[in-house]
Amino acid sequence: MIGIAAAIAVATAAGFGVEHRLGERRAEAVGQRAVWVMLWVVGPPTTFVLIAALEVTAEVGAGIGFGYAALATTLGAAYAVGTWILRLPRAGVGALMVAAGFANTGYLGLPFSAALFGADELSNAAAFDVLVTTLAIFTVGFSIGAAFGDEAGDTARERTVAFFTRNPLLWACALGFLAPDALAPGWAVDAAEIAVFALLPLGFFVVGVTLAIEAEEGAVRFPPPVTAAVGTALGLRLLVAPAVVAGLSALVIDVPDSYLSQAAMPTAINALVVGHTYGLDRGLIAAAIAWSTTIVVAAGLAAALV
Repeated sequence: MIGIAAAIAVATAAGFGVEHRLGERRAEAVGQRAVWVMLWVVGPPTTFVLIAALEVTAEVGAGIGFGYAALATTLGAAYAVGTWILRLPRAGVGALMVAAGFANTGYLGLPFSAALFGADELSNAAAFDVLVTTLAIFTVGFSIGAAFGDEAGDTARERTVAFFTRNPLLWACALGFLAPDALAPGWAVDAAEIAVFALLPLGFFVVGVTLAIEAEEGAVRFPPPVTAAVGTALGLRLLVAPAVVAGLSALVIDVPDSYLSQAAMPTAINALVVGHTYGLDRGLIAAAIAWSTTIVVAAGLAAALV
């Protein structure tokens, strides 16, 4: 956990420092290039291999269903609060939805689960990551971006085209489900898991760049303030989502231990990818990532020391 916390802190600080050294325009170009690498280079083969290698049991299947119940609950609540209570613009409502609904079950959740429960629990954590977070964010999440973003087009047709043409991981998911096990040998799965861990510093580097740019433009301060929208995202992501999974597990069927921790992970780095791709409120997303990650990592460090 100490290594994870250090990697997050160093990567975020590096991203923040790049903006001050290179200036806003060049730093934004670097951040966009990093997002492009995550979305188009590393993401598709990693997603394909992990999905192709999955083996689903009854407990795993139930946990996947509980994960989607938590996702539906948080997305619905975020839309309602953002639209009718906070009265955010559409780009803000979409940002609140992806920040509250999608968790960092890959870059942070997998090493977090391994640290808490041991390496034997990593496969269950990976199943939750791939079948809930990965599959949902590149279908539902990108749909939210295309529907609510300022840069997805003006008409329904333009937004539909943007969803399919800016979303290579959707196709990687589909091909992974259709692929035979032979296309996901052990060495490829090992490489994919290493790639997931390697993406953690790259993702938080983008968070640092985004926070620095938004601070430069006066949109946020660093550390970012906990506004009503950010507080709503934190409550839904860290309290409501794990409560749904824990409640259903107690009432219906026990799920693997890692599923409860996966449901309580902070806002997904890929939420920022959606924000960059379609023009959602990136400041809100980056602030939710920064604060939710700080809270979860601090809790994990405390648990590890105890």
